[in-house]
Amino acid sequence: MKATPIFSFLLLFLMTSVTFAQDELQITAKDSIVQSSWIFGVGMNAVDDSGNVFDGLLNFTDEWNVVPYPSRVSIGRYFKSGLGLEAIGTYNRYKEGKNVDGEILTENISYFGIDGRITYDLNKIIGETGWFDPYVGIGAGYTDANNRGRGTYNAIVGFRTWFSDRWGLDLNATGKWAMSEEEGVSNHIQYAAGAVYQFGIEKGLSKRGEEKLELLAAIAKEKQRQTDSINEVNRLKDEALLAERLKKQQEADALAVAEKAKVDAVNKRKTGIKSRIEKLGNVYFDLNSSYVNTSSKKVLDSLAQVLEEIPTLKLKITSHTDSRGTSKYNDWLSQRRVDKTKAYMISKGVSEDKLTTEAYGETMLLNECDDNTYCPEDKHAVNRRSEFVILEF
Repeated sequence: MKATPIFSFLLLFLMTSVTFAQDELQITAKDSIVQSSWIFGVGMNAVDDSGNVFDGLLNFTDEWNVVPYPSRVSIGRYFKSGLGLEAIGTYNRYKEGKNVDGEILTENISYFGIDGRITYDLNKIIGETGWFDPYVGIGAGYTDANNRGRGTYNAIVGFRTWFSDRWGLDLNATGKWAMSEEEGVSNHIQYAAGAVYQFGIEKGLSKRGEEKLELLAAIAKEKQRQTDSINEVNRLKDEALLAERLKKQQEADALAVAEKAKVDAVNKRKTGIKSRIEKLGNVYFDLNSSYVNTSSKKVLDSLAQVLEEIPTLKLKITSHTDSRGTSKYNDWLSQRRVDKTKAYMISKGVSEDKLTTEAYGETMLLNECDDNTYCPEDKHAVNRRSEFVILEF
């Protein structure tokens, strides 16, 4: 069925919209979140120990105690479930003149605290954000405050804000209630602020990232449906083209078989010619001689007959000497040998354009019989030769 202009326009608009939406919905680094990690923190702490946890919360001048250097260190493990386990150590100093346990101090007193806590990430409920990561928790610890040690039950509220996957700030407040009712041991609040560093990070998709992933899957499914529909329309056409292609392939295969048979026949003939020439052997010379002797003439006569039978055959004649004598003399002698060999072939009716020559002197010995090695005559004789190399069939 021929598509109408309106139908074609709507189809084009739909495909363009889907493609644009898919480009906009690519999963990016912003869609990934830290799901579990270790967190190490260093910062400051302030203690409000006026004797009443909730009285005078913002009375910094009279009730808050702070030291002007890092006084809090923590290490914790946080899990995909939102739960976290953390150990905290703090140091502080109650200042002379501050209201502690309802009394004005007359001297400075050190404060030590070791606490453990379990927290829960509220972003698991309200949705992940990087700039605001609130949490609540409970815990217990031991505190030495105002020269009195006590175990404490703790309640924590705080939040972190992250500048990157690894670095952030942590601000929190911890209410500490004494486990015993010993006289003079009061409840108090400890505030903290500091830098935190995450390591051993495991990341995953945020809720928005998971939504994007689901939408991308739906878009891919729709595109596949459209592709399947187009493929179905083209199926019959493809079948006809395939039948035609198969017919051409069969014809090409038949031609390839015939060509291969032709090539195999040529190669077989070439192999036979090469084997025939190799069986004739080399032409050998006497010591210090370039004379073509009777046995060598028989080889050359047979070689001339091969060249006559095969008009397209061309050979290269190479001549050599043994190692005895100077290199310069042997170069001259091998040149005479190759010239004499070629001249004899021409005398037997071989066309000169079928022969090329090269003299190697003593440079291509067939055995160990060099200038530094003693050899008997029969070994030296092996190197005094002319050889034949097929150049063209």
